[in-house]
Amino acid sequence: MAGLTLTAILLLGVSFAQTGHPKQNCADEVSEIAPSPSNEKLSVTMSTVSPSPSYVIGVGDMLHIAVWREPDLTTTLPVRSDGMISLPLLNDVQAAGLTPTQLAALLNQKFKKYVGAPNVAVLVTQTNSHRIYVLGEVLHSGPISLLQDMNVLQALATAGLGQFANTKGIYVLRSEHGEQKRIPFNYKRVIKGELSSQNILLEPGDMVVVP
Repeated sequence: MAGLTLTAILLLGVSFAQTGHPKQNCADEVSEIAPSPSNEKLSVTMSTVSPSPSYVIGVGDMLHIAVWREPDLTTTLPVRSDGMISLPLLNDVQAAGLTPTQLAALLNQKFKKYVGAPNVAVLVTQTNSHRIYVLGEVLHSGPISLLQDMNVLQALATAGLGQFANTKGIYVLRSEHGEQKRIPFNYKRVIKGELSSQNILLEPGDMVVVP
């Protein structure tokens, strides 16, 4: 142990003699090897976003149907315009209007005719039926997939504000009972922690307008 300690001290002394900042060099070496915590967190967040169990499947959604130990029955496919999906052995199955859990239970029941003790999992990989629209002075206008608990600020971050955006005049257009409702959103005050009530959760079909 004494020999190891002496060696470590000598090595530290050499490092200091060469650079004068042994701790800084160590930190630099670690940063080159280890991934950036912020980048790692971002990649995990982006890859693990998924609808809640109560999400209702709609037309255009992309589904991953996994049947345990049955690779030939496992597939990824979209929900057709008639709300159906086509699966091996089962042909057409109604998917729209069901939650992923309900659809998995239905497929378990149907596959029992062909597979012993089937175990089916349903994953919504793209929520194309639940969309919002960001219009106006933004970098990327048009439809955006509505993620779980997405608010106005998150939608604007996805679309990107344009250089000449009127950040005080942003509003959300929402249809309720056949009438269009206008909900104001003051970007500058919201990001300062003020008017947080304006940062509402978005609903399918909402239009975020940036003048």
